[in-house]
Amino acid sequence: MSQHDLSVQLYTVRNALAEDFDGTLAKIAGFGYTQVEPFGFVKSVDGLRRLGEHGLTAPTTHMGLVVDADLDAIFEAAVELGIGTVIEPAVRAPQWQDEDGIRGTADALNAAAVKAAEHGLKVGYHNHWWEIERDFDGRHGLEVLADHLAPEVVLEVDTYWAHVGGADVPALLQRLGERVVALHVKDGDGSTDNKKQVAVGDGSLPVWSFIDAAPDALRVVELDDSEGDMLDAVRDSRTYLTAGKAA
Repeated sequence: MSQHDLSVQLYTVRNALAEDFDGTLAKIAGFGYTQVEPFGFVKSVDGLRRLGEHGLTAPTTHMGLVVDADLDAIFEAAVELGIGTVIEPAVRAPQWQDEDGIRGTADALNAAAVKAAEHGLKVGYHNHWWEIERDFDGRHGLEVLADHLAPEVVLEVDTYWAHVGGADVPALLQRLGERVVALHVKDGDGSTDNKKQVAVGDGSLPVWSFIDAAPDALRVVELDDSEGDMLDAVRDSRTYLTAGKAA
């Protein structure tokens, strides 16, 4: 993955997709994106089959892998759509209170990775703040997870939530190293209030220091929510990120 790759998590534009799936993909492509990251993608395979018509690909996707997941169906759909990495979007906070809970998540991801490899795919994990905020002898829960993951399981670090959870994000990314293959790049006021998220470059986070710490990771623009228009934020985020640090 090139350091200049940009994708967008389609959860950001979920409302627009619900109204006009194909038209929303066309708008995203019109902004200049060439990649997207679907969510819960097995429910929207029909619409996603048309990605190529818009010049879009989906190298990564979010899909639950840990709880009651039909892994074969998920991975077969991923192969059909040309997706290479299926990422667990969230294992909730109760599983991050002790190392046994974290090890359980790692075991589930490792088992999914074995099945994924049969389809030529990889699996990964995406964090929120609760994998970060608890201290395990000076380390974050996400680092404990990484210790128990098989080498082939990757991480997509949500830089915003890592910051909210209290991490020194560049240092965390450097410690996690090459396991980090993608970043969620988002901006806002640094709180857990999703409505306070804004286009990348319009908030208070030092996003370039995060990107520089994992320069080869795929950059995935996302807003969980916003008081503003989500499509406008997707467009403006790309403008900011492609302009570079001087923007």
